[in-house]
Amino acid sequence: MLLLIDYSSLLYRAFFSVPDTVPMHGVHGFLAMLARLVLDLRPRRLAIAVDEDWRPAFRTAVLPCYKAHRVATDDEPDPVAPQEALGRELLAALGVAVVGAPGFEAEDVIATMTARTRGRVEIVSGDRDLFALVRDPRVRVRYPQKGVRELLTVDEAEITRRYGIPGRAYLDFALLRGDPSDGLPGVAGIGEKTAAALIREHGSLTQLLGASTLPAPIARRMDAAARAYLDAARRVIPPVATVPLTMPAATLPRAASSPRTVSRIAAAHRLQGQIDRLREAFDEVSRRTGPRA
Repeated sequence: MLLLIDYSSLLYRAFFSVPDTVPMHGVHGFLAMLARLVLDLRPRRLAIAVDEDWRPAFRTAVLPCYKAHRVATDDEPDPVAPQEALGRELLAALGVAVVGAPGFEAEDVIATMTARTRGRVEIVSGDRDLFALVRDPRVRVRYPQKGVRELLTVDEAEITRRYGIPGRAYLDFALLRGDPSDGLPGVAGIGEKTAAALIREHGSLTQLLGASTLPAPIARRMDAAARAYLDAARRVIPPVATVPLTMPAATLPRAASSPRTVSRIAAAHRLQGQIDRLREAFDEVSRRTGPRA
């Protein structure tokens, strides 16, 4: 099984959940999360997907609203950025596969690696966009609810239970509904319940847009502006599964690739305890054999 971790998603959760009295608290929390995930899920392979561009030009050129609300309006630096960079350096030095691609987000890297992997894939992310990748029985998302102590297993049945739509229709539903966290308005007047009802009735966004007749209230909402928005969103919002990247071996590391770097970071930021726990998790899972490995 390949375990794919959405780095920024989990790092930000760690940063805002671990007390800032803990040295390098975001990285500290991320390492603890990662060790727990490795022990719980027992992957054969592991990769950390990173954002090389959190607001790619190919998305904003078509939808300028995409994450526009997150663009800094003052000179305050991002407090997470230094920890994000240090965490990447440490993970690479430990021998963990850290994968990104210029001009793309972590979700695109995850979609591409999922598409190019033949076996089972488990994705850990707090980004619901990745629910679009769920395919029974091969691809599931583990969605953190409280840190990573509580992970919601998202398969097609869970999507149907939660949203009342076919398990593979999450993306169409989300485009109609919109996503304020990404600055995506959706179609005005169509909230979650209406979006779910329309997808249930028509089966897909394509079939909805091609319907010859619609009830008058829906027809008014699905006007030319709404259709233009949906056309644009369908072209750029789905995670890209064709990112040009070299697939790493992504096997669990048995030794650090740069012991000096690991020692330097551990000493400077008092991270040795979390590093040791992560190494122990790698060693334990590497020794195991069985259907879950």
